[in-house]
Amino acid sequence: MERTVLAAVTERPDADSALAEQIRRVCAAMDELGLQVRWTHRTEDALAVIGSDASLTAVLAAWDAPGAEELLGAVARRFRGLPVFLMTQEQELPLWVYEVIQGYVFPLEDTPQFIAGRIAYAADQYAEKILPPFFGALRRLQDHHHYSWHTPAHAGGVAFLKSPVGRAFFDFYGERLLRTDLSISVTELGSPLDHTGPIGEAERNAARVFGADRTFFVVNGNSTANRVVGHHAIARDDTVLVDRNCHKSVQHALAISGARPVYLVPERNGLGLAGPIPPATLEADAVRERVAAHPLAAGGPTYAVITNSTYDGVCYDAVRVGELLGASVPRLHFDEAWFAYARFNPLYAGRYGMAIDERTLPGPGRPTVFATQSTHKLLAALSQAAMLHVRPAERAPVDYDAFNETYLMHASTSPLYPVIASLDVAAAMMDGPSGPFLTGEAIVEAIRFRQAMVRLAARIREDGLRPDWFFGVWQPPTVTDPRTGQTVSFADASPALLCAEPRCWTLEAGAAWHGFDGMSEAYCLLDPIKVTITCPGADAATGTLDWGIPARIVAAYLQRRGIVVEKTGDHTLLVLFSMGITKGKWGTLIDALTDFKNAYDDDLSLAEVLPGFGPPAISLQKFCTLVHEKLRDSGVGKLLDQVFTSLPEPVSTPADCYQAMIRARTERVSLADLPGRVAAATVVVTPPGIPMLMPGEATGPADGPLMTYLQALEDFDRTFPDLATDIHGAHRDDDGRYRVEVVKD
Repeated sequence: MERTVLAAVTERPDADSALAEQIRRVCAAMDELGLQVRWTHRTEDALAVIGSDASLTAVLAAWDAPGAEELLGAVARRFRGLPVFLMTQEQELPLWVYEVIQGYVFPLEDTPQFIAGRIAYAADQYAEKILPPFFGALRRLQDHHHYSWHTPAHAGGVAFLKSPVGRAFFDFYGERLLRTDLSISVTELGSPLDHTGPIGEAERNAARVFGADRTFFVVNGNSTANRVVGHHAIARDDTVLVDRNCHKSVQHALAISGARPVYLVPERNGLGLAGPIPPATLEADAVRERVAAHPLAAGGPTYAVITNSTYDGVCYDAVRVGELLGASVPRLHFDEAWFAYARFNPLYAGRYGMAIDERTLPGPGRPTVFATQSTHKLLAALSQAAMLHVRPAERAPVDYDAFNETYLMHASTSPLYPVIASLDVAAAMMDGPSGPFLTGEAIVEAIRFRQAMVRLAARIREDGLRPDWFFGVWQPPTVTDPRTGQTVSFADASPALLCAEPRCWTLEAGAAWHGFDGMSEAYCLLDPIKVTITCPGADAATGTLDWGIPARIVAAYLQRRGIVVEKTGDHTLLVLFSMGITKGKWGTLIDALTDFKNAYDDDLSLAEVLPGFGPPAISLQKFCTLVHEKLRDSGVGKLLDQVFTSLPEPVSTPADCYQAMIRARTERVSLADLPGRVAAATVVVTPPGIPMLMPGEATGPADGPLMTYLQALEDFDRTFPDLATDIHGAHRDDDGRYRVEVVKD
């Protein structure tokens, strides 16, 4: 680990004074000890280093320098336990300062070597102390340089060195990664299957950080975490409540467990975005009615799963959801694949699964809560790194030995240890002041982008030299400061207010900007870091408009510019502001959107803007018009509303359909032969990402909304193959026609 010391002093590096000369000697002595010194006499520079340089292992600060208190405060907000040595003659400092500093330094009294050695020792201690349990043990083990006599057979990468292509692989990834690819036979690191040793310590540390009773590291992704929970929490033929906006891994859990799902339908707006399940739907009476009306339900529900937050950033008041569903089910599962950071910023207080505890929801009605998180998606971890958090309640105790048996059914006996180390590090990065700092930084950048997009529209309008800016952002147009009662436009709102006040982001009942019905006060909040860019052609409240620019064309242009968005809808683009965001990154996105608009305004040819894309000899404007009119005239927006207003008839369970599939009792049929059949696999279109057809559900008549919608999508895809729909469960033949897996009659 690189060790860096910030010297924030009053003297310039080239100053001609006794103090400056002594500080130069101290810095030279630290350099001899392997420390890199960053010297500054300007407060703004020192604050910039503290905010951006995570390699800092110590600070040497002058108390009489301008902004010294601000600097120490910044250290306390950014780091836990970073050694700070204060240069001062004063003996009585503000009490809080003693909590930040490690000691005093008097440069003109002690030798430079002694001072440098003291700082170096503290820096070394700090660098070792910040390492979490498993990652620290893994590093120490590698320092021993043992031969490998166990699997994997590449033996620390040596096998790769015996082949030219292997050598290329070795050189690309480096020796350290390969040396840490170890077997579970290495007892010094503990067992990921029995949760012992440093791995067990790391999981217990993560449970503390994330507020869980127990945490399990899952190295096969959040999909596996969902399957583990469903497999353990659901018995065969249990009736369960399932968010229709669920990931396919939840569907896998239903097939594995033999559950009888009763689906809870979320809202959907005119932009095609999936919203929340209305709170009235989750009330006990509504649940009883829904279960009673379901032809396959057998008894009261034993489990419920809710997607929180949604792909598009709608997050629930989890405590309220726990209160509502706790009246119907003893076990509640939050699929938080996109929401692992929620605990670490006050903006999301009470909106994540582990917020449900004895304090927030006291009494015997509290359900046992599971939260599954795809750590790698929006925290800093390697792909497939996930965590499974558990908080049991008395009404549904969790036998952890039995739970681990389920875990073992889905776990690998040969996990990649760097993935486990990344989970350990991800938890450590969120611990203490670092969590709020890192999440706050992402929120700030997201808000800056959101405001910049709105201000750019105003600037172009005021300039008057070009047509109006046509991109927007899905967000409230105005916000109200709850302290003053003053309402201002989103663009003019204080960034500090937007970063700290949840009420700026709540989905108020009846608000046109979000377009969802059935909302209650503070029930749902729009996550600011999940930014939906809107293209002209649709409105959240009213749906498809006469004129528009399809988002798929914009996404294709952005991809040519090296910008790949997370999700593309008919008229929306989703971008994520994770901890890896930078101003340069989102500034480049705005520049690319501006260039697209200029190309559209100038009516450039499609071949010039997107070479090799779409039909030849047509302008970008004309192509956008043709595609938008196809979407508008097919009525896909209204059809999708009808599909989700009345769910397909359930005929058999997902488990029965799976058994039919593996015994060759299913077949793929064209849309012409699909009416009246029973689906054997999930069919889901993004957006909104909600399954329109689940295994065991009937497709309905040929002129029904579901069949009409699928026929409209197929027709669109065959007309514009470069803009084909993102559809899962419908396989395309060579002619572009859909074929869907169904149970044989």
